Amino acid sequence: MARYEHVFLARQDLSQAQVDALAAAITEIVEANEGKVTKTETWGLKSLAYKIDRNRKAHFVMLNIEGPGAAVAELERQNRINEDVIRWLTIAVEEHEEGPSVMMRKNERDRKRRDREERN
Repeated sequence: MARYEHVFLARQDLSQAQVDALAAAITEIVEANEGKVTKTETWGLKSLAYKIDRNRKAHFVMLNIEGPGAAVAELERQNRINEDVIRWLTIAVEEHEEGPSVMMRKNERDRKRRDREERN
């Protein structure tokens, strides 16, 4: 089975529950096409470098996918139709990263740094 990392950006005005529902819908699309999502990470609401469709921020979500290329093709077709998804990127990888991704480790490191600065 081929392995992919799929990151999508959802509109800033969605609630976290709506973003989670969107990730669940993407998981269903992949599973309906004989693939499986091995990991889902929500990176949170982040600022964008530039405006995209009048959005200054977006909810970032990453999924690790194992499955055929047809599953990814269908997923990207559905993303094109969905108005809540403003951007996405799918890349083929040799192996999925074990544990939290770099973005999640960065968030944890920043949180620890802020805690140390507040104590001083």
